[in-house]
Amino acid sequence: MRFFSQRRRFRDLSEQEVLALAISSEEDDARIYRSYGQMLHAEFPDTAKIFEGMAEEEDGHRARLIELHRRRFGEVIPLIRREHVAGYYARRPVWLVENLGLERIRAEAEAMERDAEHFYLAAAKRTQDADTRKLLGDLAAAEAGHQYTAGKLEKKHLDDDARDTENRAAHRQFVLTWVQPGLAGLMDGSVSTLAPIFAAAFATQNTWETFLVGLAASIGAGISMGFTEAASDDGELSGRGSPVKRGVASGVMTAVGGLGHALPYLIPDFWTATITAFVVVFFELWAIAWIQNKYMDTPFFRAAFQVVLGGALVFAAGVLIGSG
Repeated sequence: MRFFSQRRRFRDLSEQEVLALAISSEEDDARIYRSYGQMLHAEFPDTAKIFEGMAEEEDGHRARLIELHRRRFGEVIPLIRREHVAGYYARRPVWLVENLGLERIRAEAEAMERDAEHFYLAAAKRTQDADTRKLLGDLAAAEAGHQYTAGKLEKKHLDDDARDTENRAAHRQFVLTWVQPGLAGLMDGSVSTLAPIFAAAFATQNTWETFLVGLAASIGAGISMGFTEAASDDGELSGRGSPVKRGVASGVMTAVGGLGHALPYLIPDFWTATITAFVVVFFELWAIAWIQNKYMDTPFFRAAFQVVLGGALVFAAGVLIGSG
C-alpha cells in the first residue's frame, strides 16, 4: 500500500517526527481558533474571547513542545504536517465551518480537542517504545487539558446572559439570511405559479404539456427571484447577511414551491394528476403558514388565512382562464 500512497504511516515515524507533527498540529489549531475568534468578534464578542483564549493555550503547548524538541533533537524541526501522515485526523476548513452557525463552530472546536486526544491515546497504545509511549501520553493529556481549559474559558466569558444574547443574535441572523428570503421564494413559487400551471392544465387537458409549463415557470421564477434577492441588498447596512446565501435560499425555494404542484403532472391521467396537485398545493400553503408562525411570529390562523386566500384567488384565476 505504501507504494501507492505518498503519505507516511504513523508507526513509521521516528520520535523526532512525532514531536514535529505535534508542533505543527498545535500551530494549525491555534491558527484555526484565532480565525474563529476574528470571525465572531463583531457579533459574538464573548465567544470570540473563548477562542482567543484557546489559541493562547495552543501557543503555550507549542512552545513547550518546541523546547522539548530543542533539548532532545536540536534546533532543526522536520517539516511534517497532518496531510503527510496516513490516517491522521483532519481539520475542516474554516471557510466550511464558518457558514454553519455559532453552535456548530463551538461543537467543531470541542471535536477538534476530542479527536486529538483520542488519536494520541490510540497511538500510545500501539507503540512499544517507552519514551514514545510517554510522549504520546503527554500529548493526550495536553489535549484533555485543552478541553478543561475550554470549559473554564466558557464559564469565564460566556455566562447565561451572554449565551442567551448570542443565541438570539444567531437566530436572528439565521432568520434574516435564510428564512426570510426562503419564505418569500416559497410563497412566490407556490402561489404565483398556480395560475399558469392550472391554466395550462385545464386549457390543454394534457399532463405532459402542463408539466413542461410548470417546469419552465418554476425554474424561471427561481432564477428571477434568486438574482433579484441577491442584487437588492448587499447586506452591509441591513445586516441581512451574504447576498449569495439569500439569493440561493430565495431562488431554490421559489423553484421548489412551483415544482411541488408541477411534478404531479408527470402522472399520465389528467384528473389523477390534478387531484394530486390540489393536495400538494394544500400542504404547500399550510407549510408556508407554519414557517411564518414559527420563525416570523405571525399568528398561525392569520398566516393561514392570508396564504390560503391568496392561493385560492390565484388558483381560481388560473382555472377560469384555462377553462375559458
